[in-house]
Amino acid sequence: MKQKMHLLTLSTLCCALFLFSNLLNAQQNQKQLEKEIKDKAIREARKESKSLKKSGWYVAPGSLPLDKLIENAWMKQYMVDEQGNARFITADGNAVAESKSVADMQSIELAKLQLAGLIQTNISSLVDANIGNAQLSTTDAASVTEIVQSAKNVIAQELGYVNPFFKIYRDLPDDKIEAQVRLFYDVKQSLEIAKKVVRKELKEKLEMNSQQLDKLMGL
Repeated sequence: MKQKMHLLTLSTLCCALFLFSNLLNAQQNQKQLEKEIKDKAIREARKESKSLKKSGWYVAPGSLPLDKLIENAWMKQYMVDEQGNARFITADGNAVAESKSVADMQSIELAKLQLAGLIQTNISSLVDANIGNAQLSTTDAASVTEIVQSAKNVIAQELGYVNPFFKIYRDLPDDKIEAQVRLFYDVKQSLEIAKKVVRKELKEKLEMNSQQLDKLMGL
């Protein structure tokens, strides 16, 4: 009996050590990944920041220094989720106007449209992969593809105002100013918004039932 208890205790200890070793390795791997991401982001940021400064770009008063803004942006761009996929969608917008406020507004709208286009591409890939599961006719399948591909503007409206991660400026001739913004949007959140938009469009325009819509959305 004592020998069995001893073996059981030893087995439990071995399991605990194995789990602890796996946890330690996972933590070390995560730290190594974070270091690699940071190193890569810093290298890319230095190159971009140098190029931007050479082209006359500057930050607004009270903002972080340009070098730090770009470094933070690259760090965010390299962030991944639990599956190792990019965590954020990135979009840029540039606009020229006679005032900083107008250039800001126009550059944000352009970046948001680019962002909506990237989101629309992601939802198109998802729907295309699931069209066969929905058992649609050839005509309906073509209509689904057309509706999804034209959903960019509706997705942009659904996104609402997206706060820029950074805004930078440069002065141009004739008293004009150019603004550049960079937006980041969570991939999972953007896909949920796109699903909501596309689902509504398909239901209204093709009168599809819930079961077909679920299959198209991969549910």
